[in-house]
Amino acid sequence: MPSPLRVAIVGGGAIASFAHMPAFQELSDDIEVVAVVDATAELAQAFADRFGVPYASDDLEGMLAEVRPDLVDVCSPPSLHAAQVAAALRAGAWVWCEKPPCLSLAEYDAMVAAEQEGGPYAAIVFQQRFGSGAQHLRRLIEKGALGTPYVAHCQTTWYRDDAYYAVPWRGRWETEGGGPAMGHGIHQLDLLLELLGEWSEVRAMAARLARDVETDDVTTALVRFESGALATVVNSVLSPRQVSHIRIDLADATLELTHLYGYANDDWTCTPAEHAGPIEWPPAEDEPTSHLKQLRALVTDLRAGRRPRASGRDGRRSLELITAMYKAALTGGTVHAGEVGPGDPFYRSLHGDTPGWSPS
Repeated sequence: MPSPLRVAIVGGGAIASFAHMPAFQELSDDIEVVAVVDATAELAQAFADRFGVPYASDDLEGMLAEVRPDLVDVCSPPSLHAAQVAAALRAGAWVWCEKPPCLSLAEYDAMVAAEQEGGPYAAIVFQQRFGSGAQHLRRLIEKGALGTPYVAHCQTTWYRDDAYYAVPWRGRWETEGGGPAMGHGIHQLDLLLELLGEWSEVRAMAARLARDVETDDVTTALVRFESGALATVVNSVLSPRQVSHIRIDLADATLELTHLYGYANDDWTCTPAEHAGPIEWPPAEDEPTSHLKQLRALVTDLRAGRRPRASGRDGRRSLELITAMYKAALTGGTVHAGEVGPGDPFYRSLHGDTPGWSPS
């Protein structure tokens, strides 16, 4: 791979401006943003002028053929992700794609089918698993230093008003994919899976309580993990006091994380059981969650030609759990891991063509 890596941004909106560009600028010795593609040429040019990007266009395929970027950063609305990611992979570019990765498991599997052995690969933006606190605690859990996991709680209770949903693509199955579990809680779910590993079954409920949306505005779920641990999951956009929270009770310790959009080591509380010794905490490193930390890891993997974290099956896990949550909620049944596949209506969309929930 050349140095610096040549990056193209697709979608020059808020997340690209305030999260992705600062990360690229921080790695300016190793990364050069050479192109931006947006919905209109005017929007693309405005982004290019603001950040000094030399190439601006509204034509993704044309940009891929002309610029030949090494990495394509997809920051567009969710309904566009699948086609844009696949186009970039087919053009030989690696991809970094904002969450949610796409609208359905069917779209995700089609994206992955465009990858090649040894690269290019498509990684999903799941920056919260890359914080030093989570990484350290994951290692302690994996080696059994904190005992058997028993109980967990995963909470994303945020507030989004009617004006937020006035944006045409929000709150709609065809453009956002799902409700708060998909668009907001997916980060905490990914972090929970990072810490506790594979899940085995889920039961759930969903409701439209206040917002004028096609999807839901609240979901709750009960999840059993392969370890035997049981977890409750709550996702809401109706909660005036906003918080993101994870609690895990293990045989020898309780771990708690309380934050909103990102955390550092100080946002964790690690309480040993009375019978247990002290916890190996805090870790030597204190690096908060950020797009930058995941980007550094992605660039290292890109240069090594190896699959990055949060890609392939690893990048699919949170989407599969969310899909199972919707199937359980909208059918009233229990859904097991691996159950939703081709031929299942929930494989194609999170509403699963369920009466009262699918678009008319």
